[in-house]
Amino acid sequence: MHVDNAPQSSPRPQRHAATPVYAATVKLAVRNILRQKFRTGMTLAAIMFGVVSLVLAGGFVADIFIQLGETIIHSQTGHLQLFKPDFLEKGSRYPERFLIDKPEEIAKKISAHPEVDAVMGRVYFAGLLNNGRRDLPIIGEGVEPDKEAKLGSLLKIVEGQQLRDQDTDGVLVGQGVAHSLGLKPGDSVTLVMNAAEGAMNTLDFRVVGIFQSFSKEFDARAVRIPLAATQELLQVKGVNQIVVALHRTEDTDQMLARLNAEFSGTSFDLRSWRTLSDFYDKSVQLYDAQFGVLRLIILLMVLLSVTNSVNMSVFERQGEFGTMQALGNRHRDIIRLILVECTILGLVGAVAGALLGMLLALVISAIGISMPPPPNANIGYMAFIRIVPATVIGAFFVGFIATVLASVYPAFKVSRIPVVDALRQNV
Repeated sequence: MHVDNAPQSSPRPQRHAATPVYAATVKLAVRNILRQKFRTGMTLAAIMFGVVSLVLAGGFVADIFIQLGETIIHSQTGHLQLFKPDFLEKGSRYPERFLIDKPEEIAKKISAHPEVDAVMGRVYFAGLLNNGRRDLPIIGEGVEPDKEAKLGSLLKIVEGQQLRDQDTDGVLVGQGVAHSLGLKPGDSVTLVMNAAEGAMNTLDFRVVGIFQSFSKEFDARAVRIPLAATQELLQVKGVNQIVVALHRTEDTDQMLARLNAEFSGTSFDLRSWRTLSDFYDKSVQLYDAQFGVLRLIILLMVLLSVTNSVNMSVFERQGEFGTMQALGNRHRDIIRLILVECTILGLVGAVAGALLGMLLALVISAIGISMPPPPNANIGYMAFIRIVPATVIGAFFVGFIATVLASVYPAFKVSRIPVVDALRQNV
């Protein structure tokens, strides 16, 4: 009996067949994309248009939010405000009932945080402003002039100058107040108001400047005078509000949480500029809704455009797909090929659209967009296109996903065409 002692080779491990199949599919898909230059160009143009539109629209809306927020902060509210409970609801009528005693101690405590730029006190009042001929009902703020001048960097002085600490008898009036009383810098006015005990007090002031904020309504009734003069007129020592200005607006939420923890055991209410400005909150809701509708419209436009392009391309290639099936390819191979082609198109188009959108945003921002005054305002502004990472990523995925979704129906439909009918397209 013959025994074969030759060493037997171990069986070779079988290579996984999926990898060559997918590699071949990708290679064939790339060749098909490059072969159909016109259809490919039309599809890429539709994808890029949608992505660029979303990047630019999102950047424009983000700039509106940022500029509106900074205007509110640096003309009226500051970043944070601390006051007694119910002051916002009742303080305008009875400011003397909502006074903060020893505000210097609270200001010193808040100023210890490195994120804080300045802390200042305000006293609110209502009264009559007289120019020697007529009276005008006004609302006013007693402020610390130099600190407020630094905070109010976006409060436009249309005539005269900002109120300073040395202007002990100075008054800064809104543009609407100046128009109603015919005031100009250097004019003398008399302020009449009720003191805390109910007595009528008057004090003479000199107009040092006329300001214009983003709100016509505010400018029509508002004046600012030094804090010491307000306390003298009202015969009080405290303040109604402690206003906090930060170095960076991005630190607002962090500082709000930190200060809320520090003052949790006290009878104070602490608010951020977002909750203090109802106009900003409603504007954000409005623009968010509009941008959501715009995003949906662009998504539908990309879907329809790409679906039309893919449909035309796929059904023009019925003979090609029929030949593939006659050579042994199955339905899923046809579907996979079409989906891979559209995935590559979606990826290339979305990347190109995102890059082009960011480039256009930089170019447009370098030039600027001159905008008319927003509602209830009389100051125009220069708008820009902000590059917001979340918006760019969202636009990329909208373009990419819309392209892939647009290919699903044509791929399944053409794969179900009988081989004989598909092959007739070659005749």
